[in-house]
Amino acid sequence: MERTLNKCLASKIHGLDSVRGTSLIAYQSLPLFMSDDARPGWDKYFMNLTESIALRGTCTRRRIGALIINEHKEIVASGYNGNPRGQAHCSDMGCIRDIQGIKSGDKMEVCTAVHAEMNALIQAGREARGGTLYCTVLPCNTCAKMILNAGIKRVVYRDDYPEHMGLLLLKELGMTVDCTGHSQEPSI
Repeated sequence: MERTLNKCLASKIHGLDSVRGTSLIAYQSLPLFMSDDARPGWDKYFMNLTESIALRGTCTRRRIGALIINEHKEIVASGYNGNPRGQAHCSDMGCIRDIQGIKSGDKMEVCTAVHAEMNALIQAGREARGGTLYCTVLPCNTCAKMILNAGIKRVVYRDDYPEHMGLLLLKELGMTVDCTGHSQEPSI
C-alpha cells in the first residue's frame, strides 16, 4: 500500500518531470516508492550507496567504493579507487599490474591507484574518528593500518579480498568487522 507521503511526492515529481517530458513511471523503481516493509536497514542502505560510489572508480581490474559514516548515521566522506589527481586513469592508459602480470593482492606497491578507503579517509580527516567505514571489498593491510590510525570503530564490507593481512590486523586490535554481502567472512 502506497503511503500518503509517497502519493504527495509522486504528484510533485510528476509535475516537475512533465516539463522535461519524463514519465513518472521511470521513478517508480526508486526507493522513494518502496513500501514500509521494504525499507533497508542502515548497513544495506550505506552499502548500496557504496556500490554506487564504486562506479566512479577507474581501475580496470575492480571498482571499489568506500563511505565513512559518523555515529549519528551521517555521511562524512566517500572515496573510490583511481590514480592520483593529475595522472592518467588506468582505464585510459592501461594497468601496470596487468602489463607486468601481477595477480590481485600481490605487490601492492606497484599499483598506481589510491584505494577507495584511502581517498575516503583523506577527505574525512579527523571527522572519521569514531565512525564506520563501508567498503565494497575487504580492506587490504595498508588500508587497515590507515583505518585503525584514523580511529574508525567499525568496518563493513561486501566482498572478500585475496589478501587477509588487513582483516587479521583489524581483528587483532579489536576492530568490529562485518561482512554484509555476497561472500562470507574468511575464517582466520
